[in-house]
Amino acid sequence: MQTIVTDSPEEAARFINKGGIVAFPTETVYGLGAGICHPEAVERLFAAKGRPGDNPLIVHVAKPGDIHDVASNIGSEAEKLVRRFFPGPLTIVLQRKSAVPDAVTAGLETVGVRCPSNPDAQKFLLHCTCPVAAPSANLSGKPSSTSWKAVLEDLDGKIDCILKGNPSDIGLESTIVDCSGEMPVLLREGAVTLEQLQEVVPSIRTTGALLQHETPRSPGLKYPHYAPRARVVTCPAGKTIRTPPEPRAAYIGLSHPVVEGLALVRRCGSLDEYGRSLFDFFRLCDSRNIDIIYCELPPAEGIGRAIRDRLQRAAGQGH
Repeated sequence: MQTIVTDSPEEAARFINKGGIVAFPTETVYGLGAGICHPEAVERLFAAKGRPGDNPLIVHVAKPGDIHDVASNIGSEAEKLVRRFFPGPLTIVLQRKSAVPDAVTAGLETVGVRCPSNPDAQKFLLHCTCPVAAPSANLSGKPSSTSWKAVLEDLDGKIDCILKGNPSDIGLESTIVDCSGEMPVLLREGAVTLEQLQEVVPSIRTTGALLQHETPRSPGLKYPHYAPRARVVTCPAGKTIRTPPEPRAAYIGLSHPVVEGLALVRRCGSLDEYGRSLFDFFRLCDSRNIDIIYCELPPAEGIGRAIRDRLQRAAGQGH
């Protein structure tokens, strides 16, 4: 299969509308989409990524009002979150409608819905004839793709088309809030922070780690994620790092590294820059055959919690 690269949202949407799979830019990370009205395309998407079938997908809609096409029983808390954060980097889990096939939801009676704010994503989705189910556009388990070149590196020849856009503004997957039960629950940290969510819906609470035998309520909760080939080691801010035995080591964080002889160093000037740079840095380390990556744990506040979550998962630490 030849993977077409285009900068035309209309052309990319035509692939979706005839049952193809397309990678497209969003403000969080690049997504890999299939129309929910094409179940065979959804199956191809799982195969292209090497994604387990019990890991549900997020449905992307072009406009906030389109959430009613795929979800029901939208309560007052969810409505408040939609009004405040759609379009944007927030996914809301709701009761699904019959229009959403089992393959998208891993058999759950709920569906995650998101309305991206990225202009290219919005134009693309507007030209699609049905909502688009999309996980991140990368091989399963690898760092998410934040540029079209990273998508091509992972999925060239496995998907129909890549919509070429700018690098992702945020660089971390969307925040996920489950509004399908009696009380809203924060399932995954992201750029929309717990503090921001609680300003709108004070009753939102957090949840613990998912057990291995449980079906995940949303993407990113059960399987290893975000891991480069190199070993990831997390370290508190300012902690002395002993000179590593590995010949090639790298560092990313907010502080200056305190070890000499590192092959790659990326010092980020802010938490936003840290989040935006993380997955791209992991991929750079892989391309340079780095053996170990030291990652400074940022403060557990705001988007720092989302960065810590991704780092701990990459290091195999879970939550």
